[in-house]
Amino acid sequence: MSNYDYDLFVIGVGSGGTRAARMIASTGARVAAAEQQFLGGTCVNVGCVPKKLMVFASHFAEDFEDAAGFGWDVKPDRFNWDRLIENKNTEISRLNDVYRRLLDNAGVKLYEAPAKILDRHTILVGNETVTTDRIIVATGGWPTMPEIPGIEHAISSNEVFFLPELPKRFVVVGGGFIAVEFAGIMNGLGSQVTQIYRSEKILRGFDEDVRDVLSTEIVRKGVDLRTRTNITAIEKQGETLIATLTDGSTLEADCIMFAIGRHPRTEGIGLEEIGVELARNGSIKVDEYSRTSLDNVWAIGDVTDRIALTPVAIQEAMALYRTEYLDDPTPCDHADVPSAVFSQPPVGSVGLTEDQARELHDTIDIYRSTFTPMKLSLTEREEKTMMKIIVDRVTQKVLGVHMVGPDAGEIIQGIAIAVKMGATKRDFDRTVGIHPTAAEEFVTMREKAA
Repeated sequence: MSNYDYDLFVIGVGSGGTRAARMIASTGARVAAAEQQFLGGTCVNVGCVPKKLMVFASHFAEDFEDAAGFGWDVKPDRFNWDRLIENKNTEISRLNDVYRRLLDNAGVKLYEAPAKILDRHTILVGNETVTTDRIIVATGGWPTMPEIPGIEHAISSNEVFFLPELPKRFVVVGGGFIAVEFAGIMNGLGSQVTQIYRSEKILRGFDEDVRDVLSTEIVRKGVDLRTRTNITAIEKQGETLIATLTDGSTLEADCIMFAIGRHPRTEGIGLEEIGVELARNGSIKVDEYSRTSLDNVWAIGDVTDRIALTPVAIQEAMALYRTEYLDDPTPCDHADVPSAVFSQPPVGSVGLTEDQARELHDTIDIYRSTFTPMKLSLTEREEKTMMKIIVDRVTQKVLGVHMVGPDAGEIIQGIAIAVKMGATKRDFDRTVGIHPTAAEEFVTMREKAA
Protein backbone atom coordinates (compact mmCIF):
# COMPACT_ATOMS: atom_id res chain seq x y z
CA MET A 1 0.00 0.00 0.00
CA SER A 2 1.35 3.41 -0.98
CA ASN A 3 1.80 6.45 1.27
CA TYR A 4 -0.64 8.44 -0.87
CA ASP A 5 -4.31 9.11 -0.14
CA TYR A 6 -5.24 6.71 -2.94
CA ASP A 7 -3.52 3.97 -4.88
CA LEU A 8 -5.42 5.02 -8.01
CA PHE A 9 -7.38 8.08 -9.08
CA VAL A 10 -9.63 7.85 -12.15
CA ILE A 11 -10.65 11.06 -13.92
CA GLY A 12 -13.89 10.48 -15.79
CA VAL A 13 -16.73 8.16 -14.82
CA GLY A 14 -17.89 6.97 -18.22
CA SER A 15 -18.03 3.33 -19.27
CA GLY A 16 -14.25 2.88 -19.40
CA GLY A 17 -13.41 4.82 -16.25
CA THR A 18 -16.11 3.11 -14.24
CA ARG A 19 -15.04 -0.38 -15.31
CA ALA A 20 -11.37 0.35 -14.53
CA ALA A 21 -12.19 1.82 -11.11
CA ARG A 22 -14.44 -1.07 -10.12
CA MET A 23 -12.15 -3.87 -11.24
CA ILE A 24 -9.02 -2.35 -9.72
CA ALA A 25 -10.83 -1.63 -6.46
CA SER A 26 -11.71 -5.35 -6.30
CA THR A 27 -8.02 -6.10 -5.82
CA GLY A 28 -8.03 -4.18 -2.53
CA ALA A 29 -6.56 -1.00 -4.00
CA ARG A 30 -7.80 2.32 -2.62
CA VAL A 31 -9.52 3.90 -5.60
CA ALA A 32 -11.17 7.27 -6.12
CA ALA A 33 -12.87 8.67 -9.19
CA ALA A 34 -14.02 12.14 -10.25
CA GLU A 35 -16.78 13.16 -12.63
CA GLN A 36 -17.72 16.78 -13.21
CA GLN A 37 -20.74 16.22 -15.42
CA PHE A 38 -22.54 12.95 -16.19
CA LEU A 39 -22.25 9.67 -14.31
CA GLY A 40 -22.00 7.12 -17.09
CA GLY A 41 -20.32 9.44 -19.56
CA THR A 42 -21.38 10.29 -23.09
CA CYS A 43 -22.97 6.94 -23.90
CA VAL A 44 -25.45 6.91 -21.05
CA ASN A 45 -26.35 10.59 -21.06
CA VAL A 46 -25.97 12.16 -24.50
CA GLY A 47 -25.02 9.24 -26.71
CA CYS A 48 -25.83 5.60 -27.31
CA VAL A 49 -28.62 5.08 -24.78
CA PRO A 50 -30.90 8.11 -25.23
CA LYS A 51 -30.23 8.08 -28.97
CA LYS A 52 -31.36 4.45 -29.31
CA LEU A 53 -34.49 5.21 -27.29
CA MET A 54 -35.27 8.05 -29.69
CA VAL A 55 -34.64 5.77 -32.67
CA PHE A 56 -37.25 3.38 -31.28
CA ALA A 57 -39.69 6.26 -30.86
CA SER A 58 -39.12 7.62 -34.34
CA HIS A 59 -39.75 4.29 -36.08
CA PHE A 60 -43.35 4.05 -34.89
CA ALA A 61 -44.52 6.33 -37.71
CA GLU A 62 -43.48 3.73 -40.29
CA ASP A 63 -44.75 0.87 -38.14
CA PHE A 64 -48.20 2.48 -38.00
CA GLU A 65 -48.21 2.86 -41.79
CA ASP A 66 -47.04 -0.70 -42.39
CA ALA A 67 -49.62 -2.15 -40.01
CA ALA A 68 -52.32 -1.68 -42.67
CA GLY A 69 -50.71 -4.37 -44.82
CA PHE A 70 -51.20 -6.84 -41.99
CA GLY A 71 -54.86 -5.96 -41.46
CA TRP A 72 -54.52 -3.39 -38.69
CA ASP A 73 -56.19 -0.01 -39.06
CA VAL A 74 -54.00 2.17 -36.88
CA LYS A 75 -54.51 5.92 -36.97
CA PRO A 76 -51.95 7.66 -34.74
CA ASP A 77 -53.30 10.87 -33.22
CA ARG A 78 -50.13 12.85 -32.63
CA PHE A 79 -46.63 12.49 -31.27
CA ASN A 80 -45.93 13.90 -27.79
CA TRP A 81 -42.35 15.21 -27.63
CA ASP A 82 -42.62 16.26 -23.98
CA ARG A 83 -43.59 12.75 -22.91
CA LEU A 84 -40.71 11.16 -24.82
CA ILE A 85 -38.15 13.51 -23.30
CA GLU A 86 -39.61 13.10 -19.80
CA ASN A 87 -39.52 9.30 -20.05
CA LYS A 88 -36.04 9.40 -21.53
CA ASN A 89 -34.83 11.61 -18.69
CA THR A 90 -36.31 9.23 -16.13
CA GLU A 91 -34.44 6.29 -17.64
CA ILE A 92 -31.15 8.20 -17.82
CA SER A 93 -31.54 9.28 -14.20
CA ARG A 94 -32.04 5.64 -13.26
CA LEU A 95 -28.83 4.70 -15.09
CA ASN A 96 -26.94 7.54 -13.37
CA ASP A 97 -27.93 6.01 -10.05
CA VAL A 98 -26.82 2.57 -11.27
CA TYR A 99 -23.34 3.92 -11.97
CA ARG A 100 -23.24 5.61 -8.58
CA ARG A 101 -24.17 2.34 -6.86
CA LEU A 102 -21.66 0.34 -8.89
CA LEU A 103 -18.84 2.55 -7.68
CA ASP A 104 -20.13 2.68 -4.12
CA ASN A 105 -20.54 -1.09 -3.92
CA ALA A 106 -16.99 -1.54 -5.22
CA GLY A 107 -15.63 0.74 -2.51
CA VAL A 108 -14.64 3.52 -4.90
CA LYS A 109 -14.70 7.04 -3.46
CA LEU A 110 -16.69 9.21 -5.90
CA TYR A 111 -16.08 12.94 -6.24
CA GLU A 112 -18.75 14.67 -8.30
CA ALA A 113 -16.50 17.59 -9.14
CA PRO A 114 -13.92 18.64 -11.75
CA ALA A 115 -10.40 17.27 -11.33
CA LYS A 116 -7.08 18.76 -12.37
CA ILE A 117 -3.68 17.10 -12.16
CA LEU A 118 -1.22 19.37 -10.33
CA ASP A 119 1.73 17.01 -10.51
CA ARG A 120 2.34 13.31 -11.09
CA HIS A 121 0.86 12.39 -7.73
CA THR A 122 -1.37 15.35 -6.77
CA ILE A 123 -4.89 16.14 -7.94
CA LEU A 124 -7.12 19.09 -7.20
CA VAL A 125 -10.67 17.74 -7.13
CA GLY A 126 -13.24 20.43 -6.49
CA ASN A 127 -11.69 22.47 -3.67
CA GLU A 128 -9.82 19.51 -2.20
CA THR A 129 -6.27 18.38 -2.88
CA VAL A 130 -5.58 14.65 -2.78
CA THR A 131 -2.57 12.48 -3.56
CA THR A 132 -2.46 9.28 -5.58
CA ASP A 133 0.07 6.69 -6.69
CA ARG A 134 -1.45 6.13 -10.14
CA ILE A 135 -3.80 8.02 -12.45
CA ILE A 136 -6.15 6.91 -15.22
CA VAL A 137 -7.56 9.58 -17.54
CA ALA A 138 -10.91 8.63 -19.09
CA THR A 139 -12.48 12.00 -19.83
CA GLY A 140 -13.96 11.05 -23.21
CA GLY A 141 -14.72 13.42 -26.05
CA TRP A 142 -16.76 16.53 -26.76
CA PRO A 143 -18.67 17.73 -29.86
CA THR A 144 -16.67 19.93 -32.21
CA MET A 145 -18.34 23.13 -33.39
CA PRO A 146 -17.11 25.19 -36.37
CA GLU A 147 -16.00 28.78 -36.06
CA ILE A 148 -18.56 30.48 -38.29
CA PRO A 149 -20.63 33.63 -37.79
CA GLY A 150 -23.77 32.87 -35.80
CA ILE A 151 -22.63 29.51 -34.48
CA GLU A 152 -24.10 30.49 -31.10
CA HIS A 153 -27.54 29.92 -32.61
CA ALA A 154 -26.78 26.26 -33.40
CA ILE A 155 -26.64 23.23 -31.13
CA SER A 156 -24.50 20.11 -30.88
CA SER A 157 -25.60 16.53 -30.32
CA ASN A 158 -25.36 17.19 -26.57
CA GLU A 159 -28.22 19.68 -26.58
CA VAL A 160 -30.51 17.87 -29.02
CA PHE A 161 -31.64 15.51 -26.25
CA PHE A 162 -33.07 18.42 -24.29
CA LEU A 163 -34.86 20.53 -26.90
CA PRO A 164 -38.01 22.13 -25.43
CA GLU A 165 -40.06 21.07 -28.46
CA LEU A 166 -39.80 19.08 -31.67
CA PRO A 167 -38.52 21.45 -34.38
CA LYS A 168 -40.68 21.63 -37.49
CA ARG A 169 -37.66 22.32 -39.70
CA PHE A 170 -34.51 20.53 -38.56
CA VAL A 171 -31.11 20.90 -40.22
CA VAL A 172 -28.25 18.58 -39.31
CA VAL A 173 -24.74 19.27 -40.55
CA GLY A 174 -22.41 16.30 -40.94
CA GLY A 175 -22.14 12.93 -42.59
CA GLY A 176 -21.00 10.68 -39.76
CA PHE A 177 -23.07 8.25 -37.75
CA ILE A 178 -24.43 10.86 -35.32
CA ALA A 179 -25.65 13.12 -38.13
CA VAL A 180 -27.17 10.22 -40.04
CA GLU A 181 -28.90 8.86 -36.94
CA PHE A 182 -30.47 12.18 -35.99
CA ALA A 183 -31.60 12.85 -39.53
CA GLY A 184 -33.55 9.60 -39.27
CA ILE A 185 -34.81 10.29 -35.75
CA MET A 186 -36.19 13.74 -36.49
CA ASN A 187 -37.59 12.67 -39.84
CA GLY A 188 -39.41 9.78 -38.21
CA LEU A 189 -40.82 11.99 -35.47
CA GLY A 190 -42.28 14.38 -38.04
CA SER A 191 -39.72 17.13 -38.62
CA GLN A 192 -38.86 18.36 -42.09
CA VAL A 193 -35.20 17.31 -42.18
CA THR A 194 -32.32 18.61 -44.27
CA GLN A 195 -28.93 16.93 -43.91
CA ILE A 196 -25.93 18.87 -45.13
CA TYR A 197 -22.53 17.29 -45.72
CA ARG A 198 -19.44 18.86 -47.25
CA SER A 199 -18.17 15.67 -48.93
CA GLU A 200 -19.60 13.53 -51.70
CA LYS A 201 -20.95 10.64 -49.60
CA ILE A 202 -22.10 10.13 -46.01
CA LEU A 203 -20.45 7.68 -43.58
CA ARG A 204 -16.81 8.20 -44.52
CA GLY A 205 -14.78 5.10 -43.64
CA PHE A 206 -17.64 2.66 -44.21
CA ASP A 207 -17.91 0.28 -47.14
CA GLU A 208 -18.89 2.01 -50.39
CA ASP A 209 -21.94 -0.20 -50.93
CA VAL A 210 -23.13 0.66 -47.43
CA ARG A 211 -22.72 4.36 -48.12
CA ASP A 212 -24.56 4.18 -51.45
CA VAL A 213 -27.45 2.02 -50.24
CA LEU A 214 -28.04 4.04 -47.08
CA SER A 215 -27.96 7.33 -48.99
CA THR A 216 -30.67 6.02 -51.33
CA GLU A 217 -32.83 4.78 -48.48
CA ILE A 218 -32.71 7.89 -46.29
CA VAL A 219 -33.63 10.07 -49.28
CA ARG A 220 -36.46 7.66 -50.09
CA LYS A 221 -37.72 8.15 -46.52
CA GLY A 222 -37.93 11.90 -46.99
CA VAL A 223 -34.62 13.35 -45.77
CA ASP A 224 -33.35 16.18 -47.99
CA LEU A 225 -29.72 15.06 -48.28
CA ARG A 226 -27.44 17.74 -49.69
CA THR A 227 -23.84 16.69 -50.21
CA ARG A 228 -20.88 18.77 -51.38
CA THR A 229 -22.16 21.77 -49.46
CA ASN A 230 -21.79 23.35 -46.05
CA ILE A 231 -23.08 26.16 -43.85
CA THR A 232 -20.92 29.29 -43.82
CA ALA A 233 -23.02 31.49 -41.51
CA ILE A 234 -26.18 31.49 -39.40
CA GLU A 235 -28.46 34.45 -38.74
CA LYS A 236 -31.45 34.55 -36.39
CA GLN A 237 -34.53 36.45 -37.50
CA GLY A 238 -37.18 36.25 -34.81
CA GLU A 239 -37.61 32.54 -34.08
CA THR A 240 -36.28 31.49 -37.49
CA LEU A 241 -32.68 30.56 -38.24
CA ILE A 242 -31.31 31.48 -41.67
CA ALA A 243 -28.35 29.36 -42.79
CA THR A 244 -26.15 30.59 -45.62
CA LEU A 245 -24.72 27.75 -47.70
CA THR A 246 -21.46 27.56 -49.62
CA ASP A 247 -23.23 28.23 -52.93
CA GLY A 248 -24.70 31.46 -51.56
CA SER A 249 -28.22 30.13 -51.15
CA THR A 250 -30.05 30.24 -47.83
CA LEU A 251 -32.03 27.70 -45.82
CA GLU A 252 -34.61 28.41 -43.13
CA ALA A 253 -34.76 26.24 -40.02
CA ASP A 254 -36.12 26.09 -36.51
CA CYS A 255 -33.08 24.16 -35.26
CA ILE A 256 -29.60 23.62 -36.69
CA MET A 257 -27.47 20.87 -35.22
CA PHE A 258 -23.79 20.34 -36.01
CA ALA A 259 -22.53 16.77 -35.85
CA ILE A 260 -19.19 17.19 -37.60
CA GLY A 261 -17.11 15.14 -35.19
CA ARG A 262 -15.91 14.99 -31.63
CA HIS A 263 -12.55 15.88 -30.13
CA PRO A 264 -10.72 14.37 -27.11
CA ARG A 265 -11.52 16.20 -23.89
CA THR A 266 -8.05 16.97 -22.58
CA GLU A 267 -8.07 20.73 -22.05
CA GLY A 268 -7.79 22.01 -18.50
CA ILE A 269 -6.86 18.69 -16.91
CA GLY A 270 -3.19 19.57 -16.45
CA LEU A 271 -1.79 16.87 -18.73
CA GLU A 272 0.68 18.94 -20.70
CA GLU A 273 1.90 20.69 -17.57
CA ILE A 274 3.04 17.39 -16.04
CA GLY A 275 4.53 16.08 -19.28
CA VAL A 276 1.87 13.75 -20.69
CA GLU A 277 2.41 13.67 -24.45
CA LEU A 278 -0.57 14.68 -26.58
CA ALA A 279 -1.19 14.24 -30.30
CA ARG A 280 -1.90 17.20 -32.57
CA ASN A 281 -5.65 16.75 -32.17
CA GLY A 282 -5.35 16.85 -28.37
CA SER A 283 -5.72 13.12 -27.81
CA ILE A 284 -3.48 11.36 -25.30
CA LYS A 285 -0.75 9.27 -26.87
CA VAL A 286 -0.69 5.75 -25.45
CA ASP A 287 0.97 2.43 -26.22
CA GLU A 288 -0.83 -0.88 -26.78
CA TYR A 289 -1.26 -1.22 -23.00
CA SER A 290 -2.83 2.28 -22.65
CA ARG A 291 0.30 3.68 -20.98
CA THR A 292 1.05 7.37 -21.52
CA SER A 293 4.47 9.00 -21.66
CA LEU A 294 4.49 9.04 -17.83
CA ASP A 295 4.96 5.71 -16.08
CA ASN A 296 2.18 6.28 -13.53
CA VAL A 297 -0.47 7.68 -15.88
CA TRP A 298 -2.75 5.69 -18.21
CA ALA A 299 -5.53 6.76 -20.57
CA ILE A 300 -8.48 4.83 -21.99
CA GLY A 301 -11.56 5.47 -24.08
CA ASP A 302 -12.39 8.29 -26.48
CA VAL A 303 -9.76 10.59 -24.99
CA THR A 304 -7.11 8.42 -26.70
CA ASP A 305 -8.82 8.69 -30.11
CA ARG A 306 -8.36 5.03 -30.98
CA ILE A 307 -11.86 3.64 -31.59
CA ALA A 308 -14.55 5.81 -30.02
CA LEU A 309 -17.00 3.11 -28.98
CA THR A 310 -18.29 2.28 -25.52
CA PRO A 311 -17.43 -1.46 -25.65
CA VAL A 312 -13.91 -0.58 -26.79
CA ALA A 313 -13.41 1.69 -23.79
CA ILE A 314 -14.57 -1.13 -21.53
CA GLN A 315 -12.22 -3.57 -23.23
CA GLU A 316 -9.33 -1.13 -22.83
CA ALA A 317 -10.17 -0.87 -19.12
CA MET A 318 -10.16 -4.66 -18.75
CA ALA A 319 -6.86 -4.99 -20.61
CA LEU A 320 -5.29 -2.36 -18.34
CA TYR A 321 -6.63 -4.14 -15.26
CA ARG A 322 -5.22 -7.50 -16.34
CA THR A 323 -1.88 -6.02 -17.33
CA GLU A 324 -1.23 -3.87 -14.28
CA TYR A 325 -3.08 -5.68 -11.50
CA LEU A 326 -3.20 -9.36 -12.46
CA ASP A 327 0.34 -9.61 -13.88
CA ASP A 328 -1.14 -10.71 -17.19
CA PRO A 329 0.18 -8.40 -19.95
CA THR A 330 -2.84 -7.88 -22.21
CA PRO A 331 -2.67 -5.48 -25.14
CA CYS A 332 -6.05 -4.17 -26.22
CA ASP A 333 -7.15 -5.77 -29.48
CA HIS A 334 -8.60 -3.18 -31.84
CA ALA A 335 -8.88 -5.50 -34.85
CA ASP A 336 -12.24 -6.56 -36.31
CA VAL A 337 -14.27 -4.41 -33.94
CA PRO A 338 -17.95 -4.60 -35.00
CA SER A 339 -20.03 -1.44 -35.14
CA ALA A 340 -23.56 -0.34 -35.86
CA VAL A 341 -25.13 2.86 -37.08
CA PHE A 342 -28.69 3.23 -35.83
CA SER A 343 -29.77 4.98 -38.98
CA GLN A 344 -33.05 4.17 -40.70
CA PRO A 345 -32.48 1.54 -42.00
CA PRO A 346 -29.63 0.61 -39.64
CA VAL A 347 -26.11 -0.42 -40.60
CA GLY A 348 -23.92 -3.17 -39.17
CA SER A 349 -20.28 -3.79 -40.08
CA VAL A 350 -17.31 -5.87 -39.00
CA GLY A 351 -13.87 -6.30 -40.55
CA LEU A 352 -12.49 -4.72 -43.70
CA THR A 353 -14.33 -2.66 -46.25
CA GLU A 354 -13.97 -3.68 -49.89
CA ASP A 355 -11.45 -0.90 -50.54
CA GLN A 356 -9.38 -1.87 -47.51
CA ALA A 357 -9.44 -5.52 -48.52
CA ARG A 358 -8.21 -4.69 -52.02
CA GLU A 359 -5.30 -2.74 -50.58
CA LEU A 360 -4.23 -5.52 -48.20
CA HIS A 361 -4.94 -8.67 -50.22
CA ASP A 362 -3.93 -9.74 -53.73
CA THR A 363 -7.31 -11.06 -54.78
CA ILE A 364 -10.71 -11.00 -53.13
CA ASP A 365 -14.19 -12.29 -53.81
CA ILE A 366 -17.33 -10.27 -53.16
CA TYR A 367 -20.71 -11.74 -52.31
CA ARG A 368 -23.60 -9.28 -52.31
CA SER A 369 -27.35 -9.59 -51.96
CA THR A 370 -30.09 -6.98 -52.12
CA PHE A 371 -33.71 -7.82 -51.32
CA THR A 372 -36.94 -6.58 -49.76
CA PRO A 373 -37.21 -7.52 -46.06
CA MET A 374 -39.98 -10.06 -45.48
CA LYS A 375 -41.70 -7.76 -42.98
CA LEU A 376 -42.26 -5.24 -45.76
CA SER A 377 -43.58 -7.73 -48.33
CA LEU A 378 -47.22 -6.95 -47.44
CA THR A 379 -46.66 -3.20 -47.39
CA GLU A 380 -46.11 -0.53 -50.02
CA ARG A 381 -42.69 0.36 -48.65
CA GLU A 382 -39.82 0.08 -51.15
CA GLU A 383 -36.98 -0.17 -48.62
CA LYS A 384 -34.19 -2.63 -49.50
CA THR A 385 -31.79 -4.64 -47.37
CA MET A 386 -28.19 -5.08 -48.54
CA MET A 387 -25.79 -7.77 -47.28
CA LYS A 388 -22.17 -8.18 -48.31
CA ILE A 389 -19.35 -10.61 -47.57
CA ILE A 390 -15.72 -9.90 -48.50
CA VAL A 391 -13.48 -12.97 -48.82
CA ASP A 392 -9.77 -13.56 -49.45
CA ARG A 393 -9.79 -15.64 -52.64
CA VAL A 394 -6.68 -17.64 -51.71
CA THR A 395 -7.36 -18.51 -48.07
CA GLN A 396 -11.16 -18.15 -48.27
CA LYS A 397 -11.02 -16.27 -44.96
CA VAL A 398 -13.91 -13.86 -44.44
CA LEU A 399 -12.36 -10.39 -44.25
CA GLY A 400 -15.42 -8.24 -43.79
CA VAL A 401 -19.19 -8.40 -43.48
CA HIS A 402 -21.54 -5.46 -43.97
CA MET A 403 -25.30 -4.98 -43.83
CA VAL A 404 -27.89 -2.27 -44.31
CA GLY A 405 -31.34 -3.27 -43.14
CA PRO A 406 -33.59 -4.03 -40.15
CA ASP A 407 -31.78 -5.47 -37.12
CA ALA A 408 -28.37 -5.02 -38.77
CA GLY A 409 -26.63 -4.39 -35.45
CA GLU A 410 -28.17 -7.47 -33.83
CA ILE A 411 -27.23 -9.69 -36.78
CA ILE A 412 -23.68 -8.41 -37.22
CA GLN A 413 -22.93 -8.97 -33.52
CA GLY A 414 -23.24 -12.71 -34.06
CA ILE A 415 -21.40 -12.61 -37.38
CA ALA A 416 -18.56 -10.71 -35.67
CA ILE A 417 -17.77 -13.72 -33.50
CA ALA A 418 -17.20 -15.83 -36.59
CA VAL A 419 -15.07 -13.16 -38.25
CA LYS A 420 -12.99 -12.73 -35.09
CA MET A 421 -12.40 -16.49 -34.97
CA GLY A 422 -11.10 -16.47 -38.53
CA ALA A 423 -14.06 -18.15 -40.22
CA THR A 424 -13.83 -19.00 -43.91
CA LYS A 425 -16.48 -18.70 -46.58
CA ARG A 426 -16.80 -22.50 -46.41
CA ASP A 427 -17.64 -22.19 -42.70
CA PHE A 428 -20.42 -19.79 -43.64
CA ASP A 429 -21.61 -22.07 -46.45
CA ARG A 430 -21.86 -25.19 -44.30
CA THR A 431 -23.81 -23.38 -41.58
CA VAL A 432 -27.52 -24.09 -41.73
CA GLY A 433 -29.65 -20.97 -41.98
CA ILE A 434 -32.63 -20.12 -39.79
CA HIS A 435 -35.66 -19.77 -42.02
CA PRO A 436 -37.33 -17.43 -42.63
CA THR A 437 -34.94 -14.73 -41.44
CA ALA A 438 -32.89 -12.05 -43.10
CA ALA A 439 -29.78 -13.35 -41.33
CA GLU A 440 -29.91 -16.65 -43.22
CA GLU A 441 -28.86 -14.78 -46.35
CA PHE A 442 -25.33 -14.60 -44.92
CA VAL A 443 -25.02 -18.40 -45.08
CA THR A 444 -26.79 -18.92 -48.42
CA MET A 445 -24.95 -16.46 -50.69
CA ARG A 446 -23.12 -18.47 -53.34
CA GLU A 447 -22.87 -16.23 -56.39
CA LYS A 448 -19.81 -13.98 -56.56
CA ALA A 449 -20.39 -10.37 -57.58
CA ALA A 450 -18.78 -9.26 -60.80
